[in-house]
Amino acid sequence: MYIRKETSADADAIRLLTQKAFEPVPYSTGSESAIIDQLRREDDLVLSLVMDDDGIIVGHVAFSPIRIDGKFDKWYCLGPISVAPIKQKQGIGKALVGEGLREIRALGSNGCILVGNPAYYQRFGFSSNGRLRYGTVDPAVIQYKTFQGTAPTGTLTHANAFEQVLKELHP
Repeated sequence: MYIRKETSADADAIRLLTQKAFEPVPYSTGSESAIIDQLRREDDLVLSLVMDDDGIIVGHVAFSPIRIDGKFDKWYCLGPISVAPIKQKQGIGKALVGEGLREIRALGSNGCILVGNPAYYQRFGFSSNGRLRYGTVDPAVIQYKTFQGTAPTGTLTHANAFEQVLKELHP
């Protein structure tokens, strides 16, 4: 298995993988694969990595721009991230996140923001200071990892692909 950037030929496999990975997840809206497709169509998919297992995509992670207080200041959003159900708990997600963070940092990014389980993402250096906001989302699950500069504060605006779904869930 190895990590590589997605190619145009990977879109269908990523869509199917994402649908299968999120199907059993209780908090899933079922929109994760559509979000990735829209990020791609709107050129907001800044980085898209796959885990390739002998020609079969078993993992995927996406990174897109995120604005703080209406301004893009080289901060990126991590997600969605998907791992094939039969390949979960084998370190694939960890490897994809680690490589993605290295590549986003190499772009000169100030950092990365995500909405997720603090217990999982702490291992990558993510934390929450309670000073990032997004609708009614609990600030404790809005986490960041700073590469350079100061910790972010303010109201988040995701790429359009996320905004439609997140506003429905967290008005």
